[in-house]
Amino acid sequence: MNQHTEAGLRELRRTPIMHVDMDAFFVLVELRTRPELRGKPVIVGYPADRSVVLSASYEARKFGVKSAMPMVIAARMCPKAVIIEPRHKLYYEVSAQLMGIFESVTELVEPLSVDEAFLDVGGAIRRLGPPRDIGELIRRRVAAELGITASVGIAASKFVAKIASTRCKPDGLLLIGPEETVPYLHTLPVGALWGVGEKTAGVLARMGIRTVADLAATPLHTLKRSLGATGEHVYRLSWGIDPRPVTPVRLEKSIGAEETFAVDTADNALLHRELLRLSHRTSERLRSSGMVARTVALKLRYADFSTITRSRTVHTPVDSTQLIYAVALQLLESLGERSMSVRLVGVRAEQLEEASQTSLQLSLDRRDDNWRAAELALDKVSRKFGNKSVLPARLLDSGKGSA
Repeated sequence: MNQHTEAGLRELRRTPIMHVDMDAFFVLVELRTRPELRGKPVIVGYPADRSVVLSASYEARKFGVKSAMPMVIAARMCPKAVIIEPRHKLYYEVSAQLMGIFESVTELVEPLSVDEAFLDVGGAIRRLGPPRDIGELIRRRVAAELGITASVGIAASKFVAKIASTRCKPDGLLLIGPEETVPYLHTLPVGALWGVGEKTAGVLARMGIRTVADLAATPLHTLKRSLGATGEHVYRLSWGIDPRPVTPVRLEKSIGAEETFAVDTADNALLHRELLRLSHRTSERLRSSGMVARTVALKLRYADFSTITRSRTVHTPVDSTQLIYAVALQLLESLGERSMSVRLVGVRAEQLEEASQTSLQLSLDRRDDNWRAAELALDKVSRKFGNKSVLPARLLDSGKGSA
């Protein structure tokens, strides 16, 4: 057991916030079963012109490959890269194990995505030691139990911890103490601040502000006049002021799926079939997570890249493919005649609740209950024989048509 004086504990608790981020998560999960690819450029993504990079190894990143980059551009930049199709179910399984490691250290875990989270370890210091030791413990456990690597940033606030983890990648740990915070921040470009995207950076550049130090030296009223509420936000960050606590998030905020068509389409039959496929994937994930949804959302991206979303809240929570599909169809029809072809379509279940805590009071139509019972039976078959063993009949004889 670690022995600390109360004064010593107070000092250690000045930097209780961690941002733990996996390094090239999807790639490293895949390399666990393909170790011969270690040290080589690897890209996880669907090998289709209209798909995007989901993850790239650091060897591929040296060629300029980045997440969310179109696959066709990535292949041109790094023609010798090995392309691996993603296995999302596996990534969610590893993510659950990862969050389990975090929660064994502290109850204060705020997941940001499948492979990163904020942790407040202030309450674990007496048991596990200083924050740096806890960070190294987490990195060792992730490597030993999951076979992947993690980078850990430690600071007095979430914002600075996130910067620290980014600056020590890959496979590193960086602690920025309270006295070091402002001097460290002032060495960074202004784009390092949350809320400073390309547009805001352009406005600041025209004001002669290119570094965090430049921004910190600018009067607050000047920033507010040029940036509105964002001005005060970035000014506070430039001085390391970020009082937000780590807020535990136990439930996913939403579950969904989307697909980009290989060729822009105006074919209603194809759109309906893809909506059914996406509803099937969404409902399967809902049931496997033990969740139900009160809201169903539709996403459409047109050929000119303009994107619209529509959503509808249902009377009783759902986790059935047929019920989600029915709402998605209604939302599609509510848009009326489309002015151009569709590039991407998506279905998302929102306002999630735990199924065990919710009464699934379906409609009086017995078909709803029959559909759900049939889908639960199919879930068991899929778990035993694989995800693609059983699909809705309308999907069995059709090409995927998307990437």
